[in-house]
Amino acid sequence: MSEFIRICDVEKYYGQSNAVTKAVNRVSFTVNQGEFIGIMGASGSGKSTLLNMISTIDTVTAGHIYFEETDITEMNDDQLSDFRMNNLGFVFQDFNLLDTLTMEENITLAMSLHKEWSGKKNEIGKRCTEMMKTLGIEEIAGKFPYQVSGGQKQRCACARALVNDPKLILADEPTGALDSKSSRMLLDTFQKMNDQLHATILMVTHDAFSASYCKRILFLKDGEIFHEMIRGTKSRKEFLGEILDVLSLTGGDTSDVE
Repeated sequence: MSEFIRICDVEKYYGQSNAVTKAVNRVSFTVNQGEFIGIMGASGSGKSTLLNMISTIDTVTAGHIYFEETDITEMNDDQLSDFRMNNLGFVFQDFNLLDTLTMEENITLAMSLHKEWSGKKNEIGKRCTEMMKTLGIEEIAGKFPYQVSGGQKQRCACARALVNDPKLILADEPTGALDSKSSRMLLDTFQKMNDQLHATILMVTHDAFSASYCKRILFLKDGEIFHEMIRGTKSRKEFLGEILDVLSLTGGDTSDVE
């Protein structure tokens, strides 16, 4: 695996003068191609803020983020828009599917907005079908979001995120709106995306069970990375136990574990 993202002394402050909140405080780490990284921490630890800065949804107060040696913190709005389109895929807690489009149309819309697929209607349809089949949702291609389960919506969101071959998938509490069965199916999907499709995934989660699917975990507390865990050859059950031990010391959520 090769390094392709570097987060260097990133800081994020909110407020003014004597009412400043330091959400992220001099955070540095690297992301290698093909990694599945979890970012964990108690509420208010800065984990979602950190993800938003990496995804360019939010800006840094100080520090730099390098994506394949390009400093994305120096880009203007037009450059950032192109960067997101060409490099990133997003999976959100609330799915962000368009209710007036079928599941298939939600995916093909993401493709039609991408320059690579311009004028390639047949190729778009073929690629969408392949992706839906890979993620096990081809049978609901013609259904609308209100006609399918939460887990199926989230797998559609994963297909939409993957269909343009992004270099990085960013997931913010992706299991937060799902029941336990759907959560497990989604996490199995993420594992398949990482193992078989070689997707690089950066996932923010408060849930130890979800985090146990990751290969590396960064723990945040008060806006700083205070601990790192690498799964290595451990079983997921062994890794889950170690995650729970760390969370019990930091005030993280250990209640929703199967």
